[in-house]
Amino acid sequence: MSGDPEQEYFADGISEEIITGLSKLRWFFVIARNSSFSYRGKGIDVKRAARELGVRYVLEGSVRKGGNRVRITAQLIDAATGNHLWADHFDGDLSDVFALQDEITRKVVSAIEPRLLEAESLRSQHRSPKDIDAWDMVMRANALFWRLTNTESEAAIAMLKRAVELYPDYAPAQSMLAFMLLMTRFAVWTSSGVELDVKETATLAARAAQLDDSDPWAHLALAWVAFTRRQTDAAVEEFRRALELNPNFAAAHGYLGLALALGGRSDEAIDHIEHAMRMSPRDPQISMFNTALAAAHYQAGRYPEAVQFGRRSVHTREGLIAGYRIYIASLALAGQIEEARAALQRLREMHPDISIAWIEKYVPYTAGPMAKFVEGMRKAGVPEQ
Repeated sequence: MSGDPEQEYFADGISEEIITGLSKLRWFFVIARNSSFSYRGKGIDVKRAARELGVRYVLEGSVRKGGNRVRITAQLIDAATGNHLWADHFDGDLSDVFALQDEITRKVVSAIEPRLLEAESLRSQHRSPKDIDAWDMVMRANALFWRLTNTESEAAIAMLKRAVELYPDYAPAQSMLAFMLLMTRFAVWTSSGVELDVKETATLAARAAQLDDSDPWAHLALAWVAFTRRQTDAAVEEFRRALELNPNFAAAHGYLGLALALGGRSDEAIDHIEHAMRMSPRDPQISMFNTALAAAHYQAGRYPEAVQFGRRSVHTREGLIAGYRIYIASLALAGQIEEARAALQRLREMHPDISIAWIEKYVPYTAGPMAKFVEGMRKAGVPEQ
């Protein structure tokens, strides 16, 4: 926590950079940022948190900003015993914040396994101090977006558009904007998401990869472009590239599973989705992962299981239209027609334009899986136009 609610996003950014750095070491199982952040600002029992997340070690700390100075403190705890394995603090100018992050990561690795330090200690990203303003905007947008509401998602997207305008050579702004735009197009929780020009978003993703080909978010964005265009093989290739760059990238596993599910590759999809949920069990994206699991089971003809995960999706995130779509189709083909029609009524309240034609235009199933999905939607009573 930062001590200042207005600066909480700054502490989030510091934490996320450290998580990403640790995740690059394949020997570590690192819980993803969204599950870790669910404990933010709370007085927690470390042993209980570790049990809930399925981890042995907990890294906790704080960030304090004052003018152009920053102090970062961190301590590593063995959750099984409660013993403090390591603690330190770092002071510096904001222009040194990335080097401070690298130093913390190196020391944590050293405390956990000294032999890894020499071979696998992280190198500085050598980012220029001028990037800090751009990074600051990206972190603000990130903090807003993961609340997954209409207003805050649109605010995050507007902020990233401004960041791209001001800092056209800053890769994270390009990749995060592309991802957010494409994800909202699929999920339909913002008013502007559906009519997105995918060509423009593809340009953003390609520019991000050109600027920094080692950024896993750039390849996640490229994967979403291919997924949106129903190019499953190309999407899989980019998702796998993102995972090569960050082996503990829960979102990449989850959305790889989604692309595979909508491409009819159910068993492969489930493996990746379940892995994502294991890596980040308290993630706000869990509703999307449950949507993906429902789609995978639906395409495999396991309709009761599809209903189960579809129900979890809509209960977890009431406004997630993508979750309602698969829930309704699953209910219909499971023979629960009255329940399907009741859910469809709720979907129409949120999305009055829903129709078979709309689905065929905007929902990125490939041909065979699309026919099967539309079968369930028709049976539930979704109109053709």
